[in-house]
Amino acid sequence: MENQKFSPKDAMIFSQRVAQMSKALWKAVEKDWQHWIKPYDLNINEHHILWISYHLQAATISDIAKFGVMHVSTAFNFSKKLEQRGYLVFYKKDEDRRNTYVSVTTEGEKLILEMNENYFNSERDILEGSLPIKDLYGKFPEFLEVMSVIRNIYGEDFMEIFEQGFKNLENSFDTNHGDSFTGSQPVKTVEAVSSLPIADEK
Repeated sequence: MENQKFSPKDAMIFSQRVAQMSKALWKAVEKDWQHWIKPYDLNINEHHILWISYHLQAATISDIAKFGVMHVSTAFNFSKKLEQRGYLVFYKKDEDRRNTYVSVTTEGEKLILEMNENYFNSERDILEGSLPIKDLYGKFPEFLEVMSVIRNIYGEDFMEIFEQGFKNLENSFDTNHGDSFTGSQPVKTVEAVSSLPIADEK
């Protein structure tokens, strides 16, 4: 890095601070996430793929890998498992026979909505750990600096789908009080009737 305006010491301390905080935070996030989805016999990758497919409505395996921050083979293999359970369907578009698309089925949508409704029936250490900040400032942490770093690393497309997913989630709650889940997202689902035989999209 030419013309750098920081010292090696500053760079090392910053990088390691981010690494240690990220690992500690992920440990709590992972625990909360696993407890939330455990009753539905899903792992984190499967739930994440369902979430992405639900909000993108018509996603390729490459899209899922990109927005799920996972390897393409991971996205494909777990998507196939979800297809076998009737939650996703693979299909081709007439105007685009080159790519294989993935969408949630009606059963997949029902599962997502049920999990959202039952969120508060599970442990949530991240939420509890953030409440003192909300009590002090009147809102949950927004992580604006972290969001900026992520945007610089993954690009604007990543942030657009990130924000769209949470906008859809916000719209699924009662608009007056925000305490009643309506599941009213305008999401197109595909019936799992004739999944196409396809080769691994690597």
